Amino acid sequence: MSPLQWRKSSFSTGDAANCVELAADSTGRPHLRESDDPEVVISTTPAALRAFLRAARAGTLDRPSESA
Repeated sequence: MSPLQWRKSSFSTGDAANCVELAADSTGRPHLRESDDPEVVISTTPAALRAFLRAARAGTLDRPSESA
């Protein structure tokens, strides 16, 4: 497997160490990591990442669930 090409979030500024980075492997599977701990990588599916990003943009992650 070739090394992943990490991209830093556009919300990250300067040389800050606490940035979210994203990479996709040769199959298109997305991987995420925090730049200050690059050995910890979260792998997910494209559909799950899209659902998470949709929820984050909508602000639904800021509110507790009605069923909780």
